[in-house]
Amino acid sequence: MRGIATILASVSALAFLPSPASAQDTSEVQSSPDVASVTSEAEDEIVVTGVRASIVGALNVKRNATQVVDSIVAEDVGKLPDNNAIEALQRISGVQVTNRTGGEAAAISIRGLPDALTTMNGRNIFTASGQAFALADIPANLVKRIDVYKTRAADQIETGIAGQIDVFTRRPFDFNGFAISGVARGIYNEQADSFNPNVSGLISNRWETGIGDIGVLVSGSYARTKFRDMSVTSGAMVPFVTENPPPGFTPLQRVFPESGAWVPGTERGLPYAAGSTFLLGGRQVPYYLSRDAVFSPDVAGTRERPAVNAAVQWSPNNSSTYTAEVFWNQFSATTQNSLFFSFVDWWGSLGANPKSTIELYPDTNIIKARSVGDVYGFNSGDYTRSKTNSFVYALNGDWKVGGNARITADLSYQNSQFDTQFLAMRIDRVAKRIDVDFNTRNGIPAYNFDNNALLTDPTQWNVGEFYDNANRSKGDALTLHLDGENRWDDGFLRRVKAGIRIDDRNAMDSVRAQDAPGLGRRLSTLDPGLQLLNKDFFDGRASVPTSWLVPNGTYIYENVDAIRQLYKGSVAPGFKLSNALSLTDVFDINEITMTAYAMADGQFDLFGRPFFVQAGVRYTDVDTNFVFTDRYNGRVTSASNGTSRFLPSATLRYEITDDFRIRFNYGETLRRPAFGDLNPNPNLVGDLTNVGRGSGSAGNPNLRPTTARNYDLSAEWYFERNSALYATAFRREIDGLVVPVTSLLVIPGTGLNTNRFAVTRPENASNGVLKGIELGLTYFPTYLPWVLDGFGFQGSMTLLDSKQNIPISDQNGNIVAETESAFFGVSDLSYNATLAYDKGGLGARLSYVWRKAFLGNNEARLFANPIGVWRRPESSLDFQLTYDVTKRLGLTLDAVNLTSQTQQNYYKFEDAGNQNQFNLGTTLLSRTFAVGLRYAFD
Repeated sequence: MRGIATILASVSALAFLPSPASAQDTSEVQSSPDVASVTSEAEDEIVVTGVRASIVGALNVKRNATQVVDSIVAEDVGKLPDNNAIEALQRISGVQVTNRTGGEAAAISIRGLPDALTTMNGRNIFTASGQAFALADIPANLVKRIDVYKTRAADQIETGIAGQIDVFTRRPFDFNGFAISGVARGIYNEQADSFNPNVSGLISNRWETGIGDIGVLVSGSYARTKFRDMSVTSGAMVPFVTENPPPGFTPLQRVFPESGAWVPGTERGLPYAAGSTFLLGGRQVPYYLSRDAVFSPDVAGTRERPAVNAAVQWSPNNSSTYTAEVFWNQFSATTQNSLFFSFVDWWGSLGANPKSTIELYPDTNIIKARSVGDVYGFNSGDYTRSKTNSFVYALNGDWKVGGNARITADLSYQNSQFDTQFLAMRIDRVAKRIDVDFNTRNGIPAYNFDNNALLTDPTQWNVGEFYDNANRSKGDALTLHLDGENRWDDGFLRRVKAGIRIDDRNAMDSVRAQDAPGLGRRLSTLDPGLQLLNKDFFDGRASVPTSWLVPNGTYIYENVDAIRQLYKGSVAPGFKLSNALSLTDVFDINEITMTAYAMADGQFDLFGRPFFVQAGVRYTDVDTNFVFTDRYNGRVTSASNGTSRFLPSATLRYEITDDFRIRFNYGETLRRPAFGDLNPNPNLVGDLTNVGRGSGSAGNPNLRPTTARNYDLSAEWYFERNSALYATAFRREIDGLVVPVTSLLVIPGTGLNTNRFAVTRPENASNGVLKGIELGLTYFPTYLPWVLDGFGFQGSMTLLDSKQNIPISDQNGNIVAETESAFFGVSDLSYNATLAYDKGGLGARLSYVWRKAFLGNNEARLFANPIGVWRRPESSLDFQLTYDVTKRLGLTLDAVNLTSQTQQNYYKFEDAGNQNQFNLGTTLLSRTFAVGLRYAFD
């Protein structure tokens, strides 16, 4: 830390270099107003509005930036044409959106990488104890512009190897005077059959006073969504003996890992060619592969997001501006998962037939369909309540010094807390018979009992286990930015900029958990209010039960101490009531980051055309101190680590003509470990599916940051006003990728139903390369006849290729070999296309996004299928329409997922596995339709 003092002093001095005369900045992103304009030195200004304004405004940002950047610009005050910020970004080249459940998109990756740094007005923001911010929680209605940086300059925060997403909110000096706007939308969620409000408003004014210009702005929004997600799933694979078993086994009996015949969780899983054998009972015997279970989550929930943004600006003179602002957002959600689960692995009787029946996929040992008797199953009422409150307070000062220098100071404090409570009660039974076809068509299974009506009869169900958990995550940070720059309008050196950033961050996670065994009573003997019956499951799109009983989560929550007392007085004497419950702090972390940077911009003529150069270096020094508590034995340990690095960057931009330019960028970035990934104490789950061991996860306090060397080469041709064609080739060389390594551990005294756990820990055990090409086109023709004038097109395509080495470990966690794999979340091909129309107050967009199949995650190493869980190709067709009734009043109509797409996954690793015989789950994605009214005066 001492060595940084000299650097800080040096960069501070750079900010106060003498300044001859003013010069126009050609290297930074220019702010785009609501009415977008595109200008060049050789052209007069063309003003456009509405849909075209948003697209052209984003193009203007790209054109004027030094870095490789794409943007989303709001059409007008309070109008970004999407439900949340993530949905707005899916039309940017290189951006891929996943996790569309819950009635909205919830996760994002840039060029296949998921860890983009999220900033708001240039400030790093986060949620609770995490390193990232839940971008979906930012209401689209409050956004002025979103910039997606795919390269980095020295003056930008160093974290996030995927890039940076900078969200800009509005300030009062964005307007010339008084401004007011409001948006009210009603959104219909087809799957939940619910109408949901989404409203926002903004009021702003500025005044010339005796002490200078003063502006005040307040904006707010509220959105509520009632949603329903329904899935049908064929479980994981495990081996069974055939109809002619070795001595000591029953026909079609399941073979557990303790037999020594197979090792669970290998990358490729067990061989599935017809006649495959393993060593069982001292001899090679053939085996079948089949699913251990089938299950159907039916999740109904309500999500609310209120948010407020307020800003005060004061400009006492032409050379200084002071800004104070606060942003608050809240996320609250309640969900009830009516989970149906049935094992299909029993080898006993089938009514009067002593054997189960099976059907194999041709030329494999994989069971496609079977009938099983005396099967155990449970239904679970899983109830979750969660709430996040996040605040950002900031003071900013911007001073012009002399004719050409500028100093900016920014002090911010943020606080974020997430609380969640999980309550679940199971009911169970043994059914006489289940008939299963694990893939009837296109990856969708079918499963039905001898009498599905018994699923709704409370006299058939025993009251099972009770789970009572809670978690609290919180974080805060105090951050100071100080930047200074000086400019010149001739000579090679055009700008020098330097600055420091000091960040003091705290994060804490606290948990509690208590579980109780089954009550041994019939559900019908308890209060009928405990019974909840779902209906019309899966919309008739699969041959599965459409209704079943589960415990009512709302009833449990409202009577939780009575439920606890029920178990305490019967099967769990140690169960605690509310007055005796407390959270255990599992980690408490303080992290201090000090960074300093210096950079310079230069310009010279090459063959008579301007050539821009930007180069800089950023130094970062991080000290992390943490205290961990083992939740199972209370043992407290302390640890610390630190890192310091120089991160150089350089950008070259050559304007070959007024309309054609090329850019090259080199930069180094890093990804810091998530705080939870540093906690060495395990979080364990019991043996839920009778595989002979539980599972768990733990962190690694020795994790180091993942680093990346980034290369980008782009070409842009602005061939007409409001139109451009561009291409970018890029390469990311990534060192120290974090991959999971699993060990089989014996951990006594946990209170769970086993002492054996497959515990997965993160390790910096992989390196990788990600490379690709982006192609994009924005085209608003100028030659169309008046009827068609106003049509335009925006589209992009991204080709990606990723490769990383994956360590293979034995059961003790020792790395014994390695193989190669694609990056998680990377689709080799994705594209989006938007047909836009804007004329005479009518604006419309028809957008289609598509991405190829991709590796989502690796499954817990407990089963016999390939380890990788892949997602099938995903797409969404969306439509947006606006009509200006008057200059200030407009109507809106929006529709998302018009083609009712599903989300599906399957098992695969290299050439092992596929989407047909190894299908996993299918989730219905809801269509949403919205109508709205918008008013704006500014």
